[in-house]
Amino acid sequence: MKNKLVIRTQMKRHVTLLTVFALITTLISCVQDDDFSVPTSLGDEENLYLQSLLENATEVSMATVKAMYQEGEIIPQISSDIYVKGYVTSSDRTGNFYKEFFIQDAPENPSNTLKVILNRVDTYNQFNPGREVYINLKGLYIGEERVGNGVITVGGNIETNQFGTTVVALTENQIRNHLLRSQNTTTITPNTMTFSQITDNHVGMLINVDNVEFAGNLEGASYFDPTQDYDTQRTLQACDGFAYTTFPLETSSFAIFKDDLLPTGNGTITAIVNKTFDGSTLVLSLNGTEDVNLTNTRCSLLDPSNFTVIFEEDFQSAINNTDFDFEGWTNFNEEGNYKWREKTYSGNGYTEFSTYNSGSPVNIAWLVTPGFDMDAQDNEFLNFKTAQHHLDSPENTIEIFVSTNYNGTDVLAATWEPINANFASLANDWYDFVDSGLIDLSSYSGTLHVAFKVVGSGTDTTLDGAYQIDDLSMIASN
Repeated sequence: MKNKLVIRTQMKRHVTLLTVFALITTLISCVQDDDFSVPTSLGDEENLYLQSLLENATEVSMATVKAMYQEGEIIPQISSDIYVKGYVTSSDRTGNFYKEFFIQDAPENPSNTLKVILNRVDTYNQFNPGREVYINLKGLYIGEERVGNGVITVGGNIETNQFGTTVVALTENQIRNHLLRSQNTTTITPNTMTFSQITDNHVGMLINVDNVEFAGNLEGASYFDPTQDYDTQRTLQACDGFAYTTFPLETSSFAIFKDDLLPTGNGTITAIVNKTFDGSTLVLSLNGTEDVNLTNTRCSLLDPSNFTVIFEEDFQSAINNTDFDFEGWTNFNEEGNYKWREKTYSGNGYTEFSTYNSGSPVNIAWLVTPGFDMDAQDNEFLNFKTAQHHLDSPENTIEIFVSTNYNGTDVLAATWEPINANFASLANDWYDFVDSGLIDLSSYSGTLHVAFKVVGSGTDTTLDGAYQIDDLSMIASN
């Protein structure tokens, strides 16, 4: 009898241990980890919400959502059965983002972004980068988190103080009912940009910047300055011909990499375009230091004394309001009746293409430079300035091309290769000339022509803006 009692006691302890072990295993399985698949315990309910949304609501674009908010106006609660879809770009995994995430409208070549604020931390497990997210907008608000910061944000409610009305974070219940994940997580392809191309329109977008480095005076510094309280800005720079272009990288005091030393080499950085707390300055924000690849040799600026100007046109001989007719240039209208025009204003000459009042639904006009002998010298660089006025849409475009087989007369028969340049855009003030940066053309040989192509409309008032070109020059090494 005594032996049976001992056996039963041991069996009871064994069963108890198994029960505790099973409980611990269950608890551990409920802890969030880096498995980004929708868990069955949550996914069934979430998938039902999403299915109902797709069946009973209407999808709207991010551009439509942004247009709902006009700065300074009272923010109405959305009453329509509508939703917006996006792909997560930011992550709070490292603590550099807090109770927020950004989405963009496509995994590649996006055109719009939105910010979402929510009363939850460690959201990277649910709203991981690349996750396809559907936002049920009915009952939510669109506005700014801080008055005047210019970052259009999805919020769960509003509050008003002496500065104005802003949106506030979604509650837990709102998160569950309004932020719905699909099963899809896709790779976000960063947009490759230069510092000078970044504008307010890119806030929330994942981008790449190549050939960058931290400023030389930051050697030995960490991402965060311990003498500061909240955020630290460190200057990134890129060699742009004879001078540096710069842009700030901002790191939170809560980032787990804040004490890491800044790399000293040159290379590529992948980051989210963001704004400072008050919205006054554009910055870059990292998801993590794995997106910083600065291991190459630092860049070197060009020495002006080693270069001479081999061609320049300042358009000072322009005759105002006449079709452009400079010797050696080609002025060709591919569609529509309008051509490039010679213009003068306050003593300055330039050339302009405007589709205003053309009467043609589509206007496409080319302006082609004289030919450049690329074998007569080395290290050629092109530079020019552009301005815009009355632009209302990014579809009213200007592009630059080069050709080595243009015969001087038949524009459309030539092979035209697009090249990158910094152009005036919607983000710039009207008539404010913007420098293109130095464009390296040294890889070309033979006779090279440069062409500018503008597309617009004379009947669509959102596409009847104008582009202007001035101070075009080519330099080469001595």
